[in-house]
Amino acid sequence: MQIFGVDIGGSGIKGAPVDLDRGDLAQERHKVLTPHPATPDAVADGVRQVVEHFGWTGPVGVTFPGVVTGGATIRTAANVDKSWIDTDARVLLGERLGGLPVTVVNDADAAGVAEMSFGAGRGRKGTVVVLTFGTGIGSAVFTDGVLVPNTELGHLELDGHDAEKRAAAKAREDDDLTWQHWAQHRVRIYLAHVEMLFSPELFVIGGGVSRKAHKWLPHIEGIKAEIVPAQLQNNAGIVGAAMRAATRS
Repeated sequence: MQIFGVDIGGSGIKGAPVDLDRGDLAQERHKVLTPHPATPDAVADGVRQVVEHFGWTGPVGVTFPGVVTGGATIRTAANVDKSWIDTDARVLLGERLGGLPVTVVNDADAAGVAEMSFGAGRGRKGTVVVLTFGTGIGSAVFTDGVLVPNTELGHLELDGHDAEKRAAAKAREDDDLTWQHWAQHRVRIYLAHVEMLFSPELFVIGGGVSRKAHKWLPHIEGIKAEIVPAQLQNNAGIVGAAMRAATRS
């Protein structure tokens, strides 16, 4: 069974049909740049471009980098235009896609669901925290495999700032930090704070940095929980979006 997944990020909008039996992309993903400003209309046009690239005519799952309630309504918009807040994204995107059925889900929740079903969290019980490091930091918290939605742990306070302003992958690039410095002085401190709050057995680290775990993971010490890179890497959001759309179609 195939369902289309789209992952809206701070820098790119990417998507592909997903083989839900394998938990993997059925075709090579297509990506367009996230418009700036990332207004609802502009982003919806980007989603339409990605979907139309494949000539897709079935259900579509779409991730969003913020709180999403009821599979539709946007409540926060940290890394896109604030005009998204209170937008019914399901209606907006459905209309832009010519009436295709659309389901919208928090981006990290989607990535987490995919990793728990097909990736690094598969079969794991207890508390698992999936974190995506990109333009911001997304989070998905699971207890015995059950998701606690919209946790948004990237906005915990760290050194007087939103944690993602200090520890996201974009922060490493913006502050011109080495992988070692970023891991030891930003990520480690952030993980210690999350561990203090949730006492997880496992951290799964996703986003683009999951492909380069050898550069930073050995530099993180003093965390009791096991820390592993996401197995689905940067495709987890696409897969999870398709999974959520399949349950609601």
